[in-house]
Amino acid sequence: MTLFQDPAYNFNGLFALGGAGAGSSEVGEVLTAVNAINRAGLSAQTYVDTFRKLGDRLLKAPPGAPADGQTRRFRALRAAQYYAQALFFVLGSDAPGSEEQLYKSGRNAWDTFCDLCEPAAVKATVPYGNTPLPVWFFRPDEAVTPRPTVILTNGSDGQNVDMWTYGVPAALARGWNALVYDGPGQGQLLFVDRVVFTPTWEKVVSPLVDWLTARRDVDPRKIALTGLSMAGDLAPRAAAFDERIAALVAMPGCIDPWLGFPPGIRKILTPGKQQTNDIWNKEVAPALPPADAAVMKKRFEPFSVPAMLEARQGKLFTDFYTPATRIRALAITDVVGRIKAPTLVLDYDDEQFYPGQPRRLYDKLTGPKDYLKLTAAEGAQLHCSPMAPQLHCEVVFDWLQHTLSGS
Repeated sequence: MTLFQDPAYNFNGLFALGGAGAGSSEVGEVLTAVNAINRAGLSAQTYVDTFRKLGDRLLKAPPGAPADGQTRRFRALRAAQYYAQALFFVLGSDAPGSEEQLYKSGRNAWDTFCDLCEPAAVKATVPYGNTPLPVWFFRPDEAVTPRPTVILTNGSDGQNVDMWTYGVPAALARGWNALVYDGPGQGQLLFVDRVVFTPTWEKVVSPLVDWLTARRDVDPRKIALTGLSMAGDLAPRAAAFDERIAALVAMPGCIDPWLGFPPGIRKILTPGKQQTNDIWNKEVAPALPPADAAVMKKRFEPFSVPAMLEARQGKLFTDFYTPATRIRALAITDVVGRIKAPTLVLDYDDEQFYPGQPRRLYDKLTGPKDYLKLTAAEGAQLHCSPMAPQLHCEVVFDWLQHTLSGS
């Protein structure tokens, strides 16, 4: 499925297209945007401008539409998707300094959607260090009957709208609750509060579990945790230390996110900070083409506030050692054996970021476990099955429902 000739843009465009089944995009809107970008000439600038303008247009209520109606609700959800598409490439555009404002536009669209849900999502904050975690709690209805609940964990560069696509409707349709949140290195905590990723993700998830178990509409014995993309590493880490997690899904399984970087990038990291940064600044960075430099800015910003701020000024970071060391610290090889919760490990045909890692995670698990590869024959290939999130959710939530039913 080729929308753009460049694989990075194509991959992200497929997520926008795939979201249509969950209402978080419209096929016609996405394909029209794709055609406009290709006609103008594919670049970060044309991609950002086209999707940002689409988000802006959708947030303007059409004539005659009620301010609190379903039209405004789902237009806001689609706007959140399109702002997220623009946000992904803004650091490579002519206005990298607009990153925070573009995030806030997407966040406003997301919050508008959440407020118009029926029932409205519960918006709250959960204590975490000096910076509370924003959470959005979705329920099938307002009854206080204890229900199974899934905590949906995002990866290193997704937005809240992706957690809608990859779980909330599937949970609600089965009578479950669903919790969406921003952790360190994600969403508000990254772009506004300037808090980067932590390797101790159990310190992020455990306060969420505390918050959930205090609610009367949550069954504390049936709290599941999923992790999408790089969270296929984060969620298992949390489950290794919090035994209240009753079921775990890694989508895909990942034990070492650093291995998701090209070998040529990984070999820059040496035991010494000065030596590493000398190699980066004198040998590697000056030779990077602009497109490759933009990729490095995007992939490193969740691990370094200075790198993020430099990128917003149109500059490439000079301290490679610190964020690279933080990424390497995410490896969970030594703690996987602690996981007791039943675990589903997903893999994908043509997995391009963590090839082989799902099987390695599965092999290291010592508790109840299942492994499943989604395939090209199903249209579910590539990292996180961007063209088949409905199929993805069917697989995940059927497994969760079976696992937590005790059958």
